[in-house]
Amino acid sequence: MSPVQTSRLPQGGIVPPLITPLLAPDKLDVAGLERLVEHVIEGGVHGIFILGTSGEAPNLDYRLRREVIERTVKFARHRVPVLVGITDTSFIEAVALGGFAADKGADALVTSAPYYFPVAQAELFDLVRRFARALPLPFYLYNMPQMTKVEFAPDTLRRAAQLEKVAGIKDSSGNLATWRQLVTVAGERPDWRLFVGPEELLVETMRLGGHGGVNGGGQVAPRLLVGLYEALRKGDEAAVTELQRQLTLLGRIYSVGPYGSSVVQGMKCALSLMGICSDLMTVPFSALAGRQRDRVRAVLEELGLKPKVRARKTGRGAKAGDLPREKAAASAGL
Repeated sequence: MSPVQTSRLPQGGIVPPLITPLLAPDKLDVAGLERLVEHVIEGGVHGIFILGTSGEAPNLDYRLRREVIERTVKFARHRVPVLVGITDTSFIEAVALGGFAADKGADALVTSAPYYFPVAQAELFDLVRRFARALPLPFYLYNMPQMTKVEFAPDTLRRAAQLEKVAGIKDSSGNLATWRQLVTVAGERPDWRLFVGPEELLVETMRLGGHGGVNGGGQVAPRLLVGLYEALRKGDEAAVTELQRQLTLLGRIYSVGPYGSSVVQGMKCALSLMGICSDLMTVPFSALAGRQRDRVRAVLEELGLKPKVRARKTGRGAKAGDLPREKAAASAGL
């Protein structure tokens, strides 16, 4: 396995959590993934996070997760750090995936609390300590209580921050009271990094002492998120106000779908409309269609997000710039 790495961790900035482009439930859209990686790197992002919530990781089989890791690292070509999600109900599987990621050249790992069984804070810290002993790479913790039913509490994180391999946390709880406590924890270890998940909180959390965001919108409009981050660092309040307005507009794509999967649906739909990758969802979810798709298109047009790759027209009312969907749907049996 690769030795422990510490020099290529993102020190701050925008690290988009990439969706997983699919052609079928068990087939990666390889060309789409390559275009997506190029799109975000050209947009100035400070790292890439794969196999998180946006990547629908829990719904992917282990073979496909490994392919996503190998290809993403290859496409990134060491231009930005690659962070790999290893969250699992099985400690053994998580460690195995972390070892694979290290062997393929990933820079760091990410894990949330295990889901399904309720876990106490003492048990969570024991899990973190086991990961610190077993994983070959530095790793970030990930608070996502909406999905896991439990989060790493501030006192648990204070203890975890004493472990060298724990590099920081992505917090998607949306709880600013908790965030303020995490800022205090980070203040006790200068190299510990705080990234916020909900992009609508990027401005407020950075002003409270955060270091950046792991924001889904950063893959649809990377220059927008990176620009907002830079404006905050420079104290350019006029730019912050305008870019926050645009970010709020982009956020409309997350509520087009009627179900809990609407955030990922919106991101995949937008990337498909931009000609970057397929919008096929993992089973049992479905892609946005018809008027829902038109609503996402309207947001992109208002933001001036033009297609980067023009695809062939596919019939059935497809518009210029849409990535062909019929071939993907046929492969998936849809």
